[in-house]
Amino acid sequence: MEFSAASTSIQDIDMEFDKNVPRICGVCGDKATGFHFNAMTCEGCKGFFRRSMKRKASFTCPFNGDCKITRDNRRHCQACRLKRCVDIGMMKEFILTDEEVQRKRNMIIKRKEEEAIKESLRPKLTEEQQKMIDVLLDSHRKTFDPTYSDFNQFRPPVRENECRRITRSSSVNTQISLSEESDAFSSSPDTPEHAFFTNSLFQQYGDGHSPLAMGSNELSMLPHLADLVSYSIQKVIGFAKMIPGFRDLIAEDQIALLKSSVIEVIMLRSNQSFSMDDMSWTCGSDEFKYKVDDVTQAGHNLELLEPLVKFQVGLKKLSLHEEEHVLLMAICILSPDRPGVQDKVLVEAIQDRLSSTLQTYILCKHPPPGSRLLYPKMIQKLADLRSLNEEHSKQYRSLSFLPEHSMKLTPLVLEVFGNEIS
Repeated sequence: MEFSAASTSIQDIDMEFDKNVPRICGVCGDKATGFHFNAMTCEGCKGFFRRSMKRKASFTCPFNGDCKITRDNRRHCQACRLKRCVDIGMMKEFILTDEEVQRKRNMIIKRKEEEAIKESLRPKLTEEQQKMIDVLLDSHRKTFDPTYSDFNQFRPPVRENECRRITRSSSVNTQISLSEESDAFSSSPDTPEHAFFTNSLFQQYGDGHSPLAMGSNELSMLPHLADLVSYSIQKVIGFAKMIPGFRDLIAEDQIALLKSSVIEVIMLRSNQSFSMDDMSWTCGSDEFKYKVDDVTQAGHNLELLEPLVKFQVGLKKLSLHEEEHVLLMAICILSPDRPGVQDKVLVEAIQDRLSSTLQTYILCKHPPPGSRLLYPKMIQKLADLRSLNEEHSKQYRSLSFLPEHSMKLTPLVLEVFGNEIS
């Protein structure tokens, strides 16, 4: 039996090497179905050899004992066919007894039954959960442009460093003011996302403000990043409004949830552009490649930026599927403990549906080892975001306190972050 097992394993290895070679029966030349009794044969010759060995049949060739066996004449001479079976290596020791055959069949049946039970117990996404995921994916793709082409509409990034690098517009005309660039960005038709907040947001940006010259080195990146954040707020609002159940909330709760969560969702969304190679956010081109130094030139310090980069690295390492990413953003927005929320029960019910869908998706669709403890790790990321949100609010208040800085912000940024819910 040891010899038999060894022979089988060697043949299996050979099959792996020759799996692209046409399988031909070594007895009659018909299409083979695999290795049977230690040789490659068709089903017909496999059955013939088994029957012959079990009956201990003795055949005599009616001809000269050297018949050429083919698919068409294999039944004409049983003696030469059996001799051919032995010649190619078929062995009676490989034939199972009736009891062994029955035992094997029972094992197969038992294994299929066990697999069926296991399959029935395995969590499955319901039709409603799959529809929710599809809606969120569609919402995200409609509100997130992976080409970042809209960034060209922002006031251009001005980076002050040892090379005094000033990008794009300054190379054309260094006298163009940032407020003029801003007019082009803010004079576009009002979007539904803007209308979500107060009408005061629709005033032209920069009216009554003295323009900041392109060459200024005081928070030189603030105008550009203010436009970027303002743009991102609009996109988050658009995404939130398409979350199943979000529109069922009263307007006050929708606004409260968004004002409290929007910066966290922006941080989540930015993970798609974050690169661990150089710890930067690359948004389509080198001009829109943001490093920690760029954000410090917009008024934020390392009390925020160090934990933010750590958060981005940790989130990136989770290797989330897009489905998990959009569910996490929706869960982040629909948090019943946000300040100012009135109908906490309804918000919690919506969040519970999202959380249940996320857990089921991980069990069904995310293979191990990546799925191990993935859900609690994702929930921990939401806790990390709360700390980042708190630090961002603290630094924003310091930043916006000075008129020379707040004038560089957009009406939407001032509306969302300026009148914080306490």
